[in-house]
Amino acid sequence: MKKILIIGASGFIGNAIYKELNSYFDTYGTYRTDNDFFEKNQKFFQYDMELEDISILLDNLKPTVIISAIRGNFNSQLDMHQRIIEWIKKHKSKLIFISSANVFDSFSNYPSYEYDKTLSESVFGRFKIKIENALMRLPTHKYVIARVPMVFGAGTPRIQELKTLHDLEAPIEIFPNVILNVTSISKLTQQMHYIINRGKKGIFHLGSTDLIYHFDLIKEIFDKLELNDPIFKQVYDSNNDRYLAVLPKDNMLPKNLQITTQEVIESVLVKPK
Repeated sequence: MKKILIIGASGFIGNAIYKELNSYFDTYGTYRTDNDFFEKNQKFFQYDMELEDISILLDNLKPTVIISAIRGNFNSQLDMHQRIIEWIKKHKSKLIFISSANVFDSFSNYPSYEYDKTLSESVFGRFKIKIENALMRLPTHKYVIARVPMVFGAGTPRIQELKTLHDLEAPIEIFPNVILNVTSISKLTQQMHYIINRGKKGIFHLGSTDLIYHFDLIKEIFDKLELNDPIFKQVYDSNNDRYLAVLPKDNMLPKNLQITTQEVIESVLVKPK
């Protein structure tokens, strides 16, 4: 049986992946801040990447699949990922790295596909590229780079934030020129399950197969949630349409694991399992 370690399993995406995989694989997770619930769970380990060497946990646990869903200090993350890479070189193990559409945020004239060149003008995007590049020096069977766009769904932080801003009658920033793709948390966890189960390798774009304007997306989400009279603040960061989209092309998943923007909008009312 595959032994899986999710680094950052107390975070939103990491925890959703843990819940999806736990019944099917020998699944473990890390958390950072003191937490009674995780402390009682034998499958969770407290780990602070700013103070501890991840290699010690890896040596003790010997996971066959490591999923990196951690957030926090970029320098500490770079150091941690370098140690994971050195560890998987010597062991029968692979790393699934959750990356972002921001690795392409300099290329705004068209959507991006799996094997397009990355280029970012944001600190976040450049940081993700550094880790991606380190992984791409490994044999392909040693890694999966999963580029994920904005994640929606009932109970997700993005939806909670939109509801809070609406309750406070605060302006909600929308970018009328930005064209993007999106995903739902439930589809993302199913896709992860499939990638692990089938031993997939390489680069995957885990976003909807179609595109939508940011303004239309947020407006339709408010309609779906039946939240009336939202206050929108339109932000124009360029005169032209700008793409921030990671479309799948080379590594397509089966039809039942693909998602459309409309299904993502529907998902804001459906509680994930």
